[in-house]
Amino acid sequence: MQTKDNQNNKNFCTIYLVRHGETESNKNGYLMGSLDAPLTEEGISQAQNTAEKLKDIHFDAIFSSDLERAHTTAKILKLERDLAIQTTKALQERNYAQWEGKPIEEFRKIFKHIYEEMKQVEKAERMKFKPYEGIESDEEIVSRFIAFLREVAVAYAGKNVLVATHGGCIRTFLIHLGYFDYKNIPSGAVTNAGYVKVISDGVDFFVQEVSGVKDKVI
Repeated sequence: MQTKDNQNNKNFCTIYLVRHGETESNKNGYLMGSLDAPLTEEGISQAQNTAEKLKDIHFDAIFSSDLERAHTTAKILKLERDLAIQTTKALQERNYAQWEGKPIEEFRKIFKHIYEEMKQVEKAERMKFKPYEGIESDEEIVSRFIAFLREVAVAYAGKNVLVATHGGCIRTFLIHLGYFDYKNIPSGAVTNAGYVKVISDGVDFFVQEVSGVKDKVI
């Protein structure tokens, strides 16, 4: 895993990646992917708690997935800051194709044996894996996610940026960085309104802090 203790390098952008608050679909165990869903009252409260944790940080820009649950979370995190929230599809959750809106347990049951087999393959092969045609692979998610974050890091070198996104994106990003391992990543690794603080020079990313992210088991 890449880490970096020196946060004073002016060429590094500091990025806070925040997962959206809880939705009814989260609560009831449904795959949402690129579908829209509003926050529950608990989800709003979760986002408010994270906003309180980050209230003293000066942010120079705020970006969000264009999906409602992330955009609403970004509005809550914004507080009184005089910043426009910029939305993009690059920060969307994994596209689950025809499985979107279906129960997570049903999906897991059908594809359980395939995922068990994939634990034995190398990381590069696992990143390319798709259990069903049309579902985004981890490699595809990381590709669009990191490409966007690198652009942000270059544009906001030496500054702080807030990003509201989704659990699947953050989880896959952390796997890519080596923070988590496929063989023993904890279930529900990134909780609702949890966040990861990273710094980047536009090429590399270094994890500095996590909140609401379950302990890694590597």
